[in-house]
Amino acid sequence: MQIPFVTVDVFTDRKFGGNPLAVVPDATGLTSAQMQAIAGEFNLAETTFVLPPQDPARTAEVCIFTPRAELPFAGHPNIGTAYVLAVEANRAGRALAEPLVFEEKAGLVRLSLLKEGASLIGVRLTPPQSLNRGDDLDAEIIAAACSLSVNDIETANHQPCILSCGLPLAFVELKTRAALAAARPRTDVFTKHLPTDRLIGILLYVHDRRGGFDLQVRMFGPLVGVPEDAASGSPNVALGGLLATLRPEPDLKLAFRIGQGIDMGRPSLLEAAAEKRGGKIVGLSIGGCCVPMMRGVLEV
Repeated sequence: MQIPFVTVDVFTDRKFGGNPLAVVPDATGLTSAQMQAIAGEFNLAETTFVLPPQDPARTAEVCIFTPRAELPFAGHPNIGTAYVLAVEANRAGRALAEPLVFEEKAGLVRLSLLKEGASLIGVRLTPPQSLNRGDDLDAEIIAAACSLSVNDIETANHQPCILSCGLPLAFVELKTRAALAAARPRTDVFTKHLPTDRLIGILLYVHDRRGGFDLQVRMFGPLVGVPEDAASGSPNVALGGLLATLRPEPDLKLAFRIGQGIDMGRPSLLEAAAEKRGGKIVGLSIGGCCVPMMRGVLEV
């Protein structure tokens, strides 16, 4: 069986930047086991598989796999998949109805296409679930998991904690950009203290405006086959919500330019937004550019 695939670099405007994604635009006939095996073969942070929607009013059902596990939701796979489907539709002489709506295990993901003139340049999404803050986490465990000192962790604004908009991660503010650069994931600590049934990784962030960013981040998910992620849409959309909740104003709109992947040599730019009304988060989104890279055929 021959199955076409496309790869794109996500959250970048140049080739060989951002986060690579493999997309199978028509995964009809593939089993979940085959999807997992194909994701392991690509060995990218994620691979997506597109199926017909269960509700014909929606765009598609999308399955997301890391090299080791299926995810209920993730940001860069949605951005890249929407971009690929729009490009493929254009190649076929048709246009996709907007907003695109993807059916996923975490819920419905709505996406809009970003254009520059008539050219498609990227995608913006809203997450399938509202922001949910879970447990606080032991700073010493988090520090050990990231090969850092507990003194590198900033706790004046919040304790390390679990947040989710469909995918639970630990969120940790660091004091310095140097600490962010020095971090390294320790799989043994993740395995013992931070299992995947509780969270799928750790997002470290620091307020740092160098390079035209507002924040710089790194994300580690070694237990799902992602030692480090070059650009993480789901965690960063939740991060925007966290930062909005920490502000005292009951009503505000925030926008952040987030840099990720710099320490990996895969510089990425993610543009997150959050809106709060009456002290409650009422809107979250994240978007970025995409660049096509490869297309080919899988022999399955």
